[in-house]
Amino acid sequence: MAKEFSRTRRIAQQLQQELAVVLQRDMKDPRIGFVTVNDVDVSRDLSYAKVFVTFFEEDKELVQEKLNALITAAPYIRTLVAGRMKLRVMPEIRFVYDSSLVEGMRMSNLVSQVINSDKAKQQQFGSAEDVTSNDIDEADDTEGKA
Repeated sequence: MAKEFSRTRRIAQQLQQELAVVLQRDMKDPRIGFVTVNDVDVSRDLSYAKVFVTFFEEDKELVQEKLNALITAAPYIRTLVAGRMKLRVMPEIRFVYDSSLVEGMRMSNLVSQVINSDKAKQQQFGSAEDVTSNDIDEADDTEGKA
């Protein structure tokens, strides 16, 4: 049975924390701006780390520009993080844009729109609570006669 807290998972958690600190304090590149490290997935052999990041930008071009700046700075960021972590081999960092938060907000907005639409229809045509069981029985009787 696999350990609940495997070494790769512990390293991924520590790497996520250290990356967040380095990106916030040590990176002076204005192209990057405010970046959030959502998750880190480390390969089993610890040679690669896929870092999922988000930005507070909605414009796809700006997001891509910021991601490219991170990708360009990845070797430097790796060096900074390696100085903060005691590992024999520091994983190669690969930055990936995590669109799950944006998609989650989009889905939440769609659900809100549907709820508001239903409320508007309910107010326009009367609420479902106004319909009694007698009305339903009468509707069934008229359908049966037709």
